[in-house]
Amino acid sequence: MDFKKLNENRTLILLECISGSKAYGLALPHSDTDIKGVFNLPKLEFYGLDYTEQVNNESNDIVYYELKRFVDLLCKNNPNILELLATPDDSILFKHALMNEVKPELFLSRLSQQTFAGYDQAQIKKARGLNKKISKPMDKERKSILDFCFVIQGQGTIPLRDWLKTNEYKHEECGLVNIPHMRDVYAVYHQSLDAHNRFKGICSGDYANDVQLSSVSKGINPLTIMSFNKDGYSVYCKEFKGYWDWTEKRNENRYQNTIEHGKNYDAKNMMHVFRLLNMAEEIALYKKINVRRHDREFLLKIRNGEFMYEELVNQANEKTERIIELFAKSDLPDQPDLVTANELLIRLRGMCMKETEN
Repeated sequence: MDFKKLNENRTLILLECISGSKAYGLALPHSDTDIKGVFNLPKLEFYGLDYTEQVNNESNDIVYYELKRFVDLLCKNNPNILELLATPDDSILFKHALMNEVKPELFLSRLSQQTFAGYDQAQIKKARGLNKKISKPMDKERKSILDFCFVIQGQGTIPLRDWLKTNEYKHEECGLVNIPHMRDVYAVYHQSLDAHNRFKGICSGDYANDVQLSSVSKGINPLTIMSFNKDGYSVYCKEFKGYWDWTEKRNENRYQNTIEHGKNYDAKNMMHVFRLLNMAEEIALYKKINVRRHDREFLLKIRNGEFMYEELVNQANEKTERIIELFAKSDLPDQPDLVTANELLIRLRGMCMKETEN
């Protein structure tokens, strides 16, 4: 089963809903229309080797979950799936009568404390990472190992590149020898000192992961001692890749929104932090999933960047503590009744197959 085949046989679809910002009531003029749904595999595919858990279109804004996968995620209190099950009536595009048997209260449990409220710390960290990317952009020209190497001069050090320039050396003409018991410290030689060995240079190229060693004849004294900041280079390479991957893949509308509000955090991510925290609080208090947000005005203020990052972090931490207390007092079960969930899945599966046979 794939996305195309499912849409060619829409009788397999059990539930189809508008999801995301439009279901939450948080959509902006440029917001996409996300769709999620549930389908039942035909009998032959279900009993065969090629079980399909979910299908989606290329942009991943339309996703359908196979019935078993759907119930399994409900048992894990997955926020997206619980929201799908509790979609407001005006966002439901199609709902098979069988889906009326699948109710959120059968699955809500203390697991939702972690699945809903546990999202916030990851997103806060992500927002902080965006802050760093915006405030400290990286040059397009990638630094090399040579930029992280320093040589002794007097009682201090100077960059290797400066030393090479002063002595009119090329790094390809130099050779390194490891100095025992000294981490990432090397003796530096020049090719002109040794006619018997061909030096390899400081490194193999601009994208090398480490310096390279050369064979040097005995009795030759090094020109200087060099230190390679290998840890600093590794961190730089990781940050460089992360920054330019982010630049290439970032959502330009969200990025421009972040620049315009001037707070240097992803306001949409922070909005969803509080949406999920508020939903977790409601689950603990009322045992209910409220998809359409009554706190829309507050959430859109976050989206518009009307709060400082530190203020939001403090509010999120306070709300998380409150949620922990509420769940501790709640009489929600520790987890859904898996026996009941299994019986429901079997019953639904049987009724679906009976329909297709008639």
